[in-house]
Amino acid sequence: MSDERIRVLLAKVGLDGHDRGLRVIARILRDGGCEVIYGGLRQTPQMIAATVMQEDVDVVGLSMHNGAHLTLAPDVIAALTEAGLDTPVIVGGIIPSHDLAAMKAAGITSVFGPGASNDEVLAAITSAARR
Repeated sequence: MSDERIRVLLAKVGLDGHDRGLRVIARILRDGGCEVIYGGLRQTPQMIAATVMQEDVDVVGLSMHNGAHLTLAPDVIAALTEAGLDTPVIVGGIIPSHDLAAMKAAGITSVFGPGASNDEVLAAITSAARR
């Protein structure tokens, strides 16, 4: 994997239509050498799992701003597991600090809130892809 670009799927799960942050992260990852697959808005967990299989994705990045992170992010993990995939999932968005332990327990690799640096995001993606 050292010579290959990390393939990252970025998507929004559920009905949240806010994707500005997702587009900013896409540019950060692209500029950092990753190959970005933009899954877009209003994805279901099953749609994300199908895209991971079709695109041979190394890491999934979810943007969550709708308050359903404790339901939808674990649903994505379950859909990936059901599809026989062990793809790491990183979540960014508005996640209350008291929910971080539950997110980790659900299988989320990393969680980032507002103010996360470009270097932090790139390091987490790289680490997750190489695990």
